[in-house]
Order: sequence, then C-alpha cells, then structure tokens
Amino acid sequence: MMPSTPAIGFVGFGEAAFHLAKGLREAGAGPLRAFDLHTHTPVRGEVIRRRACDTGTSLAVSNEELAQACDVILSTVTSDQAALAAQQTAPFLSARHYYADLNSVSPALKQSIAATIAPTGARFVEIAVMAPVPPYGHRVPMLLGGESAAGLMELLTPFGMRMEIAARAVGVAAATKMFRSIVVKGLEALVTECVLGAARYDAAEHVFASLAESYPGLDWNRLADYMVGRVVVHGERRAREMEEVAETLRALGIEPIMAEATARRMEWSASLGLKARFGGEAPRSYREVVEAVEEAGRK
Repeated sequence: MMPSTPAIGFVGFGEAAFHLAKGLREAGAGPLRAFDLHTHTPVRGEVIRRRACDTGTSLAVSNEELAQACDVILSTVTSDQAALAAQQTAPFLSARHYYADLNSVSPALKQSIAATIAPTGARFVEIAVMAPVPPYGHRVPMLLGGESAAGLMELLTPFGMRMEIAARAVGVAAATKMFRSIVVKGLEALVTECVLGAARYDAAEHVFASLAESYPGLDWNRLADYMVGRVVVHGERRAREMEEVAETLRALGIEPIMAEATARRMEWSASLGLKARFGGEAPRSYREVVEAVEEAGRK
C-alpha cells in the first residue's frame, strides 16, 4: 500500500527538479531523493550538491538505490536522455512504483518510454509541464496522461501540485505541450529577431507602440525583456526541444518550417555563449542582449 506521504525521487537534478523539490519540501512532502550522473563532476556536481543541501534532498549513488528508497520517481533529465533514463531505471522498478516522465519529448517517445516501464509492473504517467518551473515551483501547471494518472494526482495534489488529466492515453499531454511550444518558443524567437534589427535603427520603441495598437493590452517592452531573456538562458535546451517538434511534424507529413526556424534562432543564442556571458541568469532587459550580440560581432 502506498504511504500517505510517499518518498519522492528525481532522476536528474537540474533546475526543474531543484525548484520542484524546494516547493515540495516546503509543502511538507518527503523524504526526497535524487540521482544524477553529474553529482561528482567538477562544476555541475557542485551545483547539484548545493541544490540538494538547500532542499533537504538525499543524493543516491545509483538508479537502483533511488528505486529502492522511493515510491514515486520523477524523470527530470534533458529531453535527449529521457529514454536512456527510463532504460537504466526500469530494472529496479516494481508494481509499488510510479514512474512519471516530465521531460519535453514527443508523444511517440513518451509512448516508447511507457513501453519500457510496462513490463516492470510500475505505473507509468506522462507529465507535460506547461510553464517555466522557477516562477511556480512545484505548483507549475501540469498535464497528465496514462491509466495511472489519477492515482499519482491523488498522491501529489495534497502538496499543492497543480495537475490536470489530459487523457488516459499516453501522448496527448505531450502533444499539447509540443504544439503549444511552436507558438510560445516561436514568439520568443520572433521577438528576439525583431529587437536585434530594430535596435540598430533605434526603432524598437516605435515598433512596440505600433504592436500595442494591433494587440492592445500587451506591454511589448516588458514582454521583449522576458522573451529575449528566455532565449538567452534556455536557448540550447529550447533548440533541442524544437528539433523534436520538427521531427514530430515531419513524421506527420507536415513540413516544419516555423519549428526549424525557431530551433535555428535558439541554437544561435547557444552558439554565441550568451548564457555564460550573463552568468546563467536572465538579462535585465533585451537591450543588454543587443549590446552583447553587437560586442560579440566586433570580436
């Protein structure tokens, strides 16, 4: 029988897992554990260990140790590692476990991961995280899918997690997030490209004023600061996610013109090293990014 306060484990303890763990700890959930392959690497390991200390999360030394200690396992790795994380954890799962995949991957890959987990008897749940985690913490909106989604929601919503079931079939939640990202990440890429050009002629404020006429109620200056900052901080991860979107569209027979263009702009940000330039933090305004890009062009 599942305990009323289940032991929760994270496979991968990056930014998203850290903020989820912090919120869950503050809400009284626990115990919390995590396993990350980079725990003992020089730079990333230091960050992981500090975050674990800050959230009261115990660090496991293997997938096996994590599975032995936890009832609920949340996979929060990078999208390109989601399948491998499931494969490496599956041998240690049993019917007492929930295995939830929170990674931004295609519906087809979610279904493949579900097939990896199924023979173990563990209950698989796909989770699509529908907004950036840091502002919300563990209360970030989530869409769930799978036959066991209701059971997991019953376990975790008492701690304030905002969960909604999209469908009993695996893949619907992922599809919802994936095709929404064409608009969200596409807007980030568009606004970035817009200000890079407009700033050269000191025309950005005029552009924003004109956009406000066409789309009233939006503070375009503030939106530009936020969206361009997202491209700087998350460009590399977003590039990989949009490549996944493009592949999914292509498999459906839809030419991924906009998805591929968005991936290129995100990759451009990563290739310039903008994230490192701003110390991994979001710049205060889009103007700082324009200046950094112009400076990089002069070198």
